[in-house]
Amino acid sequence: MTSVAADHRTDPSNFGPMGENDAVDKWAAWLLHRRDGDDPEQRQKGQEFLLPLRERVLDNAQIQPGEVVLDVGAGDGLIAFGALDRVGAQGHVIVSDVSDDLVSHARSLATERGAAGRMSFVRAAAEDLSAIADASVDVVTTRSVLIYVDDKAAAFRAFHRVLRPGGRLSIFEPINNYFPLSPGEFWGFEAGSVRDLVAKVCEYEGWVESSFASDPMMNFTEKDLVRSAEDAAFREVHVELLVDVEPGTEVVDWERMLNTSPNPNARTVGEALRGALSDEELARFEKHVRPLADAGEGTLRLACTYLRAMKASERSPRRSPR
Repeated sequence: MTSVAADHRTDPSNFGPMGENDAVDKWAAWLLHRRDGDDPEQRQKGQEFLLPLRERVLDNAQIQPGEVVLDVGAGDGLIAFGALDRVGAQGHVIVSDVSDDLVSHARSLATERGAAGRMSFVRAAAEDLSAIADASVDVVTTRSVLIYVDDKAAAFRAFHRVLRPGGRLSIFEPINNYFPLSPGEFWGFEAGSVRDLVAKVCEYEGWVESSFASDPMMNFTEKDLVRSAEDAAFREVHVELLVDVEPGTEVVDWERMLNTSPNPNARTVGEALRGALSDEELARFEKHVRPLADAGEGTLRLACTYLRAMKASERSPRRSPR
């Protein structure tokens, strides 16, 4: 198996002091700590993936100086702080997230960087942006947000509502169901001889086919995103599906892998293994997988989509019905 929502990693420059996981919600605890086990090397490995992704989302948004950007599900502010440079001194960036703790975290970072005067901070779910006025922003961005949203169509309608005429939407989302789960693989490492144990871990975590139809992380493709954008009345919709299969691994080594968690709804790898397997089974599993993890002998599989769309301007001609 490959890790569920394996793209969720972060830019280490966005982190404040450690210890913030005390009494925070699951989103903040995972994003700021459990995702990489508070390990600097693991965070650095994530940076290699995320920074180019951020630039592509921002490039697709075609942000101009002086514009207002709304980053939905901003998390630790990866996209939002990147947008600050593009809107310039006269522009403004609105940070929104469903997590109060992450909104507070982003506000603290903005204060530390002297950027608080050019930013606003709003607690809001992607599918309910009622705190944001109609037609009040030029750009909406999201990164790996809709994957946690049950009603993705409602989110697209909210994006459309807050955009000004001619406003742009730029999205990145992983397509987790592109690669079916296989008990012959664990986090990209060959696991044929312990496939029975991988199956037990998947069952323990609830990663079973019967649950995928109702799981917002698994029950959509890029086609569903296109349909939702069109149904929300976006005038132009452009989608790029990116699929990569290449040698490598998203973890530094076995010990660091044990302390990481693939998404906010999952246990750490170590917690899942200890919960699903007996001591004897865990020893057999480690004997097979640990050498591969320590040597970095895995396969990275990523399927994701970049979607960009435009809200019709007041001067845009209507298309003839087909």
